[in-house]
Amino acid sequence: MRLAFPTLLFTAMALLLSAVGVNAAPQHALTVYGEPAKYPAGFSHFAYANPQAPKGGTMRRSAIEIGHFDHILPYIDKGIGVTQIDGLLYSPLAQRSLDEPYTVYGLVAQKMERSDDGMSLRFYLNPKARFADGTPITAQDVRYTFDLLMTQGSLRYRTQFADVKGVEVEGPLTVRFDFKSNENRTLPLDIATLPVFPEHWWKTRDFANGGGYEAPLGSGPYKVGKVDSGRSITFERNATWWGKDLPVSRGLYNFDHFSIEYFGDTDVARQVLRGGAYDYNREFSATGYSIGYESPALSDGRLQKAHLATEAPQSAQGFVFNLQKPIFQDRRVRQALAMLWDFEWSNRQMMRDLYIRQQSFFSNTDLAARKLPDAGELAILEPLRGQIPDEVFTQVFEAPKTDGSGLIRDKQLQALDLLEQAGWKPDGDQLVNAEGTPLSFTFLVSQNGMDRLLLPYKRTLKQIGIDLNIRRIDASQYVNRLMSRDYDMIVTGYP
Repeated sequence: MRLAFPTLLFTAMALLLSAVGVNAAPQHALTVYGEPAKYPAGFSHFAYANPQAPKGGTMRRSAIEIGHFDHILPYIDKGIGVTQIDGLLYSPLAQRSLDEPYTVYGLVAQKMERSDDGMSLRFYLNPKARFADGTPITAQDVRYTFDLLMTQGSLRYRTQFADVKGVEVEGPLTVRFDFKSNENRTLPLDIATLPVFPEHWWKTRDFANGGGYEAPLGSGPYKVGKVDSGRSITFERNATWWGKDLPVSRGLYNFDHFSIEYFGDTDVARQVLRGGAYDYNREFSATGYSIGYESPALSDGRLQKAHLATEAPQSAQGFVFNLQKPIFQDRRVRQALAMLWDFEWSNRQMMRDLYIRQQSFFSNTDLAARKLPDAGELAILEPLRGQIPDEVFTQVFEAPKTDGSGLIRDKQLQALDLLEQAGWKPDGDQLVNAEGTPLSFTFLVSQNGMDRLLLPYKRTLKQIGIDLNIRRIDASQYVNRLMSRDYDMIVTGYP
């Protein structure tokens, strides 16, 4: 018996030491692959921020959303909320830097600790972190926030954080997230960008319906000052904000007042800007940018327009196939349909040559493939030969290109050849498969302006026997059909 005891004790100690060693040292920053962050521990400020920037003044801008907000919170799917609440009113656990692909630096969380096996993430909260009423931000508030978003928040949270197994409060300022798997490398960073809500304030209010127009209690650099129901909201800088001297905050949040104006129509928003009633509008229309601001104010320099951050990484955007639909499961069909979109003509005739055809999901970054695979890439790709297109090994991808004349007979003939190989043959004025089913699909849209881009595409397809139906529905229907995969083709972007 006495011989067995030391052995059991040693085993127990070994197990304990093993358990302690599963976590890496707490870090000031998290990166996707564990590579060193651009900014080391103890850095002063982000390179794009000026720590000497003066404080004061007022900034007035238009909302990105078209329509009037019917509640303040942007964290639910119902109606329209105020996007800027996230970041201005509520501080996240960690702040994402704007000059790295994806790195987050501690804000409410002073340190972050990812386990070596990637199965958990621990946050050590800053003991100075406070809500605007002076109440300390605690680990329980973090867990409450996560549970609230997963039960009453937008559907995107339940989708994005489906791999979170549980949240454990380990102490007043320590909270741990456990994961079901370690396959999602960005999940820890996504969690780190979550805001933290005050449980003592929200537990008596209607979060699920957006909280109405009442100014919420926050923890960020601004407080909600004035709310003009549905029309405008004004934020006031919190001069005593607990996080104002953190490296992630220094040089930022300089305006004393930040106002957002909401408009029911983009043309009205442009007219009001031309009249000088607010300061800044972000334009999403090439035509609107080109001619929508013509005015004496633009001519004499009181109003200025410019392309900002032209070298920034660009989100991928385009027409997306629902691959669950049988007609799109043959790659040759998708190639043919992509070939028949005359981007050059559409860009010149309708988008004033302001758009650039994307050749990669990672435009304007080093991740874009601009040449054939090198030796290191071939080592990864070779085992997949036969499972991926042969062109990966022999040619650099380039999107189909036309001469911009609007006549693409050569592309139509190439498309017909691909479609015939895929089993689609002419039958009168239609293309049909072996069962006699016509090649027809529906493009689902919910935004203004898409119809005029799609009608020329519809005409080009019709000329070779393909029927494109354009179906426009309201935003709520669109979201529901998107989530249930009830569509053939849509336009979307991937950040």
